[in-house]
Amino acid sequence: MVVRVWRRAGLKPQRLERYLASNDPDFERKAADVIGLYVNPPQHAAVFCVDEKTAIQALDRLDPVLPLSPGRAERHGFEYYRHGTLSLYAALNTKSGQVLGQTAARHTTEEFVAFLGQIVALQPKARELHIIADNLSAHKTKRVAQFLADHPKVYLHFTPTYSSWLNQVELWFGKIERDVVARGIFTSVNDLARKLMRYIRHHNQHAAPIKWAYQNLSHRIIPTVDSAVTGH
Repeated sequence: MVVRVWRRAGLKPQRLERYLASNDPDFERKAADVIGLYVNPPQHAAVFCVDEKTAIQALDRLDPVLPLSPGRAERHGFEYYRHGTLSLYAALNTKSGQVLGQTAARHTTEEFVAFLGQIVALQPKARELHIIADNLSAHKTKRVAQFLADHPKVYLHFTPTYSSWLNQVELWFGKIERDVVARGIFTSVNDLARKLMRYIRHHNQHAAPIKWAYQNLSHRIIPTVDSAVTGH
């Protein structure tokens, strides 16, 4: 009877959702800066959302995958073999939706700076670049500061603490996790890297920008008009 009452009332008390509130005292200014880059980007500039997907495991199933059949889901064996891990650096172009990707054995500040250099190298020299990133310590080192000093047209914008949802590349990471990693079978780390890069090439052939919308009208965050104000 209790179950029937819950069902009629649309209640599902067994469900549990988790949340993490940002404790950044400068949340509104940082959030407005990032949202401003999405909805009102600077003219003649490129905006990239950058992050790392770390410790991706190259898992190889010990038993063959049994394909789906009428009335039966696809089945994977329980046991697997670990071939190692790698990290994936990704930069999502907010205008085109295309992704620049690079795999690495580790995620260090040197790897991050090298990836920033790759982004810069693929853009016209005179173009202004705005890069959105999270607050990982590797993004805030002296080596990164020196890179920004050497490239005065590159601006780094940090999302508020515990606010990775503001970085659009996280949405794309969720997609590659579902499409490649979660159900993938990888015979080696190199095989994993090849399949990740193949997916990126295929994605870029059909890429489209993310339509950013702010739904909570009772708590509006006004986008920053001049998104370059945060500088380096």
